[in-house]
Amino acid sequence: MKKLFGFKLGGLQQKILNLVLIFLIILTACGMLFSVFKSLRLSKTVSEAREEQQTAIEKTSAQTMYQVTESSLTKTNSLQSDAADALFGEIENNIKALRSHAQSLFEQRDTLAPAEYRLPEPTDDGKVLDHVLYEEGVDYTKSEYLPIAAHLKNTMISLVKTNPKITSAYIGLADGTHIGISNSGSSLFDENGKQKPYPVRQRPWYKGAIDRGDVYFTGVERDAFENTVCITCAAPVVVNNETVGVVGIDVELDTIDEYIRGSEASAGFIFIVGSNGKVLFAPENNGVFTVETTENAEDLRDSENTQLATFVALALMQDTGLKQIRIDGKEYYMAGSPMKTVGWTVISAVEKSIIDTPTQSMLNEYDEINVQSSEKYTKSTDNLRKQTLAVVALVLVVGAVAALFVANKIVKPIESMTDEIIIGGKTGKLFEMKDIYKTGDEIQVLAESFDDLSKKTAQYIEHITRITKEKERIGTELELARKIQADMLPSIYPAFPDRPEFDVYATMHPAKEVGGDFYDFFLIDDDHLGLVMADVSGKGVPAALFMMMSKILIGNFAMMGGSPAKVLEQTNNVICQNNEEEMFVTVWFGILEISTGKITAANAGHEYPILKKADGSFELFKDKHGFVIGGMDGMKYKEYEFTLEKGGALFLYTDGVPEATDASDEMFGTDRLLETLNRRKDEDINVVALLEDVKKSVDDFVGEADQFDDLTMLGLILT
Repeated sequence: MKKLFGFKLGGLQQKILNLVLIFLIILTACGMLFSVFKSLRLSKTVSEAREEQQTAIEKTSAQTMYQVTESSLTKTNSLQSDAADALFGEIENNIKALRSHAQSLFEQRDTLAPAEYRLPEPTDDGKVLDHVLYEEGVDYTKSEYLPIAAHLKNTMISLVKTNPKITSAYIGLADGTHIGISNSGSSLFDENGKQKPYPVRQRPWYKGAIDRGDVYFTGVERDAFENTVCITCAAPVVVNNETVGVVGIDVELDTIDEYIRGSEASAGFIFIVGSNGKVLFAPENNGVFTVETTENAEDLRDSENTQLATFVALALMQDTGLKQIRIDGKEYYMAGSPMKTVGWTVISAVEKSIIDTPTQSMLNEYDEINVQSSEKYTKSTDNLRKQTLAVVALVLVVGAVAALFVANKIVKPIESMTDEIIIGGKTGKLFEMKDIYKTGDEIQVLAESFDDLSKKTAQYIEHITRITKEKERIGTELELARKIQADMLPSIYPAFPDRPEFDVYATMHPAKEVGGDFYDFFLIDDDHLGLVMADVSGKGVPAALFMMMSKILIGNFAMMGGSPAKVLEQTNNVICQNNEEEMFVTVWFGILEISTGKITAANAGHEYPILKKADGSFELFKDKHGFVIGGMDGMKYKEYEFTLEKGGALFLYTDGVPEATDASDEMFGTDRLLETLNRRKDEDINVVALLEDVKKSVDDFVGEADQFDDLTMLGLILT
């Protein structure tokens, strides 16, 4: 941008000056044009002036009235459409919630207790109660669906009682039965007091929802028992690709009827057309449209009046704007706005003759005023012209000077701020608050915001840098800890290549970088092999440290010749001496007598071991659990014995393969574990393949359930 005498060409200063000058010029030009126009017109005869002015006013007024009508009618109609749509949007949300509840109940029908239900009684009139209806020839007592659907009755009663727009709620079932909530009683019975059959699957709401496969609004339909009309919102209930029924809500029409009838008091009227092109609501005495039931109503899109048919088809798809439609010899202005929720449209209509009335009234009044004012204008024309020229010159000069002064006061701080931000972007220099920005207005607020943002950005960069360095350090230390922990456990296989009598293999998969699970196996002497599987409470570094201490103690006491129970007692006593963090570890410890296959073991709160039986199948060995190690000083542990035959196997694991519970079926569970092991019961496999198969099954499950804990496994096979 170039500067001329300190004034920036093309900058904000010029734009402000241009704006002020344009405004002044337009204002002045309008005044001058008006003055010249009046002077010229007043020089002619009164009659000639009146005729020409009337023509101009008539045209301008007609255009103005059209524009006003277009603006007010289209906007008002759009608001009316939104308001009506909001009502049905609420009903749609209610039907979706009711459908979701029904689907949830039918998904649990195998475990859900049957709910009670009742038949209607003639004395139910005026009472909001549940009742069962059924088609002719259907035995409702044999319905498999009714006892499940009856669980919905409290929800449906709540809908009817809390929402005055809802007259009834119900679910029609695929076997021809129906349970619903309403205040009807006597109308459900014939003159002999026998309950009338109800054609559930033939009702328009049922068939419409099934055909659409989603939420469906009917047109105006008559009740099957009472001679009343309503609109129904329905939705199919589909469970495991099976349509078990259709939920429905009947909508009260009185509120919409009153609103539509109230439009007769204004200059025009409002009517609503359904998605099928048929009039759903209209004032009774509108003189154009009548409301009929769906089977009797005319589809306006097929009307012989092609102008009306085209308009209605467009209104069902989008806002139409203002259209002029000729109906029965009369011209109407109409505007339509669609209701997206139900696929209907709201249309406002007003007779064109009513809109034209103010124009004629204005012309009559102007004739009278024109005659009275002509003489006064003629006398003052010359003086007004001179005064106008003087005022114009003065206003332009003063306006230009004032505009330059104000523009400079506004633009200077902004220019300085812009320069400093550009320099900061290139050099990294922080934005600083200066006196020039202290204007006491939005410019000062903007500068203070830039200053605060600049300081916070610098602090944020420093904070992020510090955090990044700390994370890198912690990551390095955790990786080192993981390697140290892994080195503490046996990891070279085959572990005892010179001992063909058995094959042992173990794996550990911590949930974090380091974990609290551990395993161990070691030769106590030539004929005895120690086996350890343990799980420390908690995870991460604390659990890993506790694990290392526990492993060393168990190994040392075992090598000193103690029995499994004695080893656990000694380990527990040592740990309890200094366990301020109150951590604990579950341990299964056994000693295999290699020559006989006999295993002597003790269990300190750990999972049951799994043994391979003589027929090759795997099963849990439910041993007696003692208390966890570290839980209480002086605990005693019981030993037990079992023998593995040649080809027999022992499988140990931690809670990365947890027990399933009644409260949740999201666990991997010992049932799935046994199923995985038994898939290979007839195969001649080694222990490595066995553990890898289990790990793959657990990984597949974790990928689906998003649950994982430290997982450690140990397998032993006598060969």
